Amino acid sequence: MKLQAAIDRRSLQETIELAKKLDPIVDIVEIGTSAIKDFGFAALKNLKSEFHHAEILFDIKTNDEGDYEFKSGYKAGADILTVMGAMDLSTLKKTYQVSQDFHRDMFIDLMAMKNQQIAPLMKFNQAIFGLHHSHDSSSNFDATDSVAKFHEAYPSASRIAVAGGIDLKSAAALSKQNLTEIIIVGGAISGADDPVQSAKKFMEVIK
Repeated sequence: MKLQAAIDRRSLQETIELAKKLDPIVDIVEIGTSAIKDFGFAALKNLKSEFHHAEILFDIKTNDEGDYEFKSGYKAGADILTVMGAMDLSTLKKTYQVSQDFHRDMFIDLMAMKNQQIAPLMKFNQAIFGLHHSHDSSSNFDATDSVAKFHEAYPSASRIAVAGGIDLKSAAALSKQNLTEIIIVGGAISGADDPVQSAKKFMEVIK
């Protein structure tokens, strides 16, 4: 299982410095949506050249202009880009084709989607399917239960990622369950007093 550490709501300098510190530790460094909106691709395009280990995900949450946004994101150095699964299927077809052309990964964010909406997305068989609990939602989220139900409903989806309040206990449970490819941890790492040490603890739990 891979660990993805999400960085959000920091200055550009802080974002880049923390990303470089986490590079040797985690599998994927996520530059969160707020950072993408605040700084744009141009400010982040040299980050990949300074990495030595981790992949970089730009959480751009594409809704439209899929061809343009994905080409721009990959050219800016992203290994993985995100698209919202609830968008028009033509957008996802375009982003998937671009990801294949660039030999990079597409992450489909399934936030707030119902089963009848998800089923048509199974044709994108090399995509990462992200179970994403909304930051604004007040409902409880059981990561292992959500993954189990998703796997039962869509056994052909071999690449599953999960985000939403993941702590060390839930990370350990997900690792034991062995259905998830990527766990996404935000505040428990980037908001910790020592993000590097926190990331190391998560890596110890999941490996």
